[in-house]
Amino acid sequence: MKTFRVFRDKIIVFLSIMGPGIVTAFADNDAGGIATYAAAGAKYGLALLFTMLLSTVCLAIAQEMSARTGAVTGKGLSDLIRERYGVKWTLFAMSILIIANIGTTASEFSGIATSFEIFGVSRYISVPLVAFAVWILVLKGSYNKIEKIFLMLCLTFASYAISGIIVGPSWKEVLIASVKPTFIWDAEFLLMAIGVIGTTVTPWGQFYVQAAVVDKGINASDYQYTRWDVLVGAFFTWLVAFFIIVATNATLYTNGIGIETAGDAAIALEPVAGKYASLLFAFGLLGASMLAAFILPLSTAYAVCEALGFEHAVSDSYREAPVFFGLYTMLVVVGAGIVLLPGISLYRIMLTSQVINGVLLPPILIFMMLIANDINLMGEYANSKLYNIVALIFTMVLIALTVLLLVSAFVPDIFNILLK
Repeated sequence: MKTFRVFRDKIIVFLSIMGPGIVTAFADNDAGGIATYAAAGAKYGLALLFTMLLSTVCLAIAQEMSARTGAVTGKGLSDLIRERYGVKWTLFAMSILIIANIGTTASEFSGIATSFEIFGVSRYISVPLVAFAVWILVLKGSYNKIEKIFLMLCLTFASYAISGIIVGPSWKEVLIASVKPTFIWDAEFLLMAIGVIGTTVTPWGQFYVQAAVVDKGINASDYQYTRWDVLVGAFFTWLVAFFIIVATNATLYTNGIGIETAGDAAIALEPVAGKYASLLFAFGLLGASMLAAFILPLSTAYAVCEALGFEHAVSDSYREAPVFFGLYTMLVVVGAGIVLLPGISLYRIMLTSQVINGVLLPPILIFMMLIANDINLMGEYANSKLYNIVALIFTMVLIALTVLLLVSAFVPDIFNILLK
C-alpha cells in the first residue's frame, strides 16, 4: 500500500510539472515536419524509419540539456549566451532566429490555411480568425492556462495514429524497417534524410523548452520529473512521424503518388485510403499547425527578450512586458499576412526558413554543450563524460548534415558529383 501511495504521489507531481518537454516535442512536428515525413514515406516508403529513430534520440539529448540548464540556472538559453559569450554572438543568434522564425511561422499559417481549405473554408477567413485567436489567448492568459491549450492541441496528433492504422500496413515490414538501417546512395535520398533530422531538431525548440521550464518555475529539485517530460515528448514525436511515414508508405508510395506538402498528402490519401483517412490527416495538420503557430512566435519573443534583458513571461500583462508581447504580435501578424499575399510561394518560404535554421543549429548546439559543461554554473548537474561523448557525436553529425544541406542548396551540381 505504501509503495502504491509513493507511486501515486510521483505521478501527481509529474502531471503537475509536465508540459514544456511534451509541448516542444509535439510542436517540432509542425506543418513543415509533417510535409517532410509525408514526402519521405511517399517517395521512399519505409526506408527512412530508422533515420527517424536516430533523429528522435538526437532530439531527446538536445531537449534534455536545454531543460536541465533551465531548471538549474533559472535562466533562458539566450540569457546565458549573452552573459557568458557577449552581445555580438547573441545579436548574431537572435537576428538569424527572427528571420528564420518569421518564415517558419508563415509556414504554420500555411498549414492552417491548407487544412481549412480541405474542409471547404477559405484561407482569407480561417487565417485571420486563427491568428486573432492565437494572439488574444496568449495576450490575456497565464502560462498555466496557455499550456493546457497546448496540451489539448497535442491530442489532435492522435489522428495520425488512427489514419496509419486505417490504411492497414504490413506491420511485420514496418517493425523490421524501424530497426534496420537503410541507405540509398542517391543525392535526393540523402537530402530527404537530412530534412527528416533537420525538421526534428530545431534551434527554436531549444530556446523554447528552456524558457518554458523557467517560466513554469521548475527548479533543480523537480528536474527528475522534467527529464521524463522531455523523454515522453521525444517518444511521441517519433510516434507521430512513424505513423505519418507508415500511412503514406502504405498508400502513396505503393501507388507511385508523389507529394510536396502536407496538404498534398491529405488530398492524395482520399482516392487510395478513403475519405476518413484524408480528413484525419487534414485534422492532424490543423492541430499541428495551430500548436506551432502559438509556439514559434513565443519562442522568438522569449529568446530575444531574454537576450536584451526585457521582461518576458506569458503571465505578465502587456504593460509589464510590452516588448515581449509586441514582438509576439509582430510575428503573428507578419506570419499570417505572408500567407494571404497573392502568388506567394509558401513552399519556397518553408524551404528557405529550414536552410536558415540549419545554419543556426550548430552554433546553438555548441553553446548549449559549453553551458551544460560549466561546473561553476551547473554544479552536480553538469554533463557527465559519457553524456558529453554522445552529445558531441550527435552535434558533429548535425554539423556535417548542415554542411551537406547548404552545399545541396547553393551548389547542387557539386553535391551530385560527390555522390557519383
